[in-house]
Amino acid sequence: MELLTINNVWMMICTALVFFMHLGFAFLEIGLTRQKNTLNILFKNIFIITIGLLLYCFVGFNLMYPGFGDGSAGIFGFAGFGLSSPLTDAGALDLAYNEGYTYWTDFLFQGMFAATAATIVSGAVAERMKILPFMIFTVIYVGFVYPVAGSWKWGGGFLDQLGFYDFAGSTLVHSVGGWAALVAVYLLGARIGKFKDGKPQAIPGHNIPLATAGVLILWLGWFGFNGGSVLSADPGLTSLTLVTTCLAAAAGGVFAAFVSTIMYKNLDLTMFLNGILGGLVGITAGADQMSPTDAIIIGAIAGTIIVFAVSLIDKLKLDDPVGAIAVHLVCGIWGTLAVGLFGNLAGADQFISQLIGVGSYAVFCVGSSFIIIFTLKKTMGIRVSEKEELEGLDAHEHGMDAYPDFRLNEH
Repeated sequence: MELLTINNVWMMICTALVFFMHLGFAFLEIGLTRQKNTLNILFKNIFIITIGLLLYCFVGFNLMYPGFGDGSAGIFGFAGFGLSSPLTDAGALDLAYNEGYTYWTDFLFQGMFAATAATIVSGAVAERMKILPFMIFTVIYVGFVYPVAGSWKWGGGFLDQLGFYDFAGSTLVHSVGGWAALVAVYLLGARIGKFKDGKPQAIPGHNIPLATAGVLILWLGWFGFNGGSVLSADPGLTSLTLVTTCLAAAAGGVFAAFVSTIMYKNLDLTMFLNGILGGLVGITAGADQMSPTDAIIIGAIAGTIIVFAVSLIDKLKLDDPVGAIAVHLVCGIWGTLAVGLFGNLAGADQFISQLIGVGSYAVFCVGSSFIIIFTLKKTMGIRVSEKEELEGLDAHEHGMDAYPDFRLNEH
């Protein structure tokens, strides 16, 4: 009983840290975009966490953990609507649910993860997507697509049976959001002024200090994101996980800054920040399996990848204002494959399992997000008008100004 209490308290602390990450995402996204769209981004982030928790309670948790039976294909299952009360016949809380945490803590911890996938999309589509289609997309993607995808590994589905490994969600959270972000950006098109004569133009964010605060908050939140994924307060494994997480983040930031400085001859703070996030995403699939040296290598490669991925996305004329695709999709794929190359699970068989996992999620997430967003595009439209985009989504979608006393002339 005492051990359960200790484990459960740690899991609740981690739940709070993952919740705090939503503030980090909000700060990062508004900091890297223009002042006139601040309220729009904040509204989306608040909507995601609130509707995400309600959807995860109503259907998501039981879609993600359906209890696949013997002989099941492990692709789709559903354990029923709502949360079941884990009480014994005597009416006391059933403490036999799990030795690491209670049923309620399990729901809340996993629910925080669910909302993150849509938050990734929010940043990528910033400054030109209508709010209502985004909300509809969020409801479907968080309520159905994410939990079904999650069940394939964390719910004991076919990828789990195949040996696919994703400790805390390089693929299950970050790539699931990243694939949808890629599809959404493709279907939306670039912001006005982003490309001139085929060449990408910088559209500076309005508050880089806020973006920096967002990244540091996200790094702190990752203590819960990865640390909580141990699913107990095991001292050795939890400590190792936090060490590998921090080392990968540090290496990712340093290498992104170093490589971007060589390539572009300037010390770009935004690339430094995205390098840190890339390192965090990269280590997330195998944080409990890596040595400190492995973590540094994985983070360094992730940070390097970020620089080239951002450049490639620009060359493809895809407009991602916050670098979400490079960070969450590209580094998520790298981190997932890295499990087969480094750490305790390294080997050809594991690498093949990781590859199958990456491919499975790519097909499912690209297909489902394309169907959702393309349908919305053809029925109600997904992009604001040119006038609305130029004047800002805050004024047209919300009738308010984030900084009414400090209005700047923006174009």
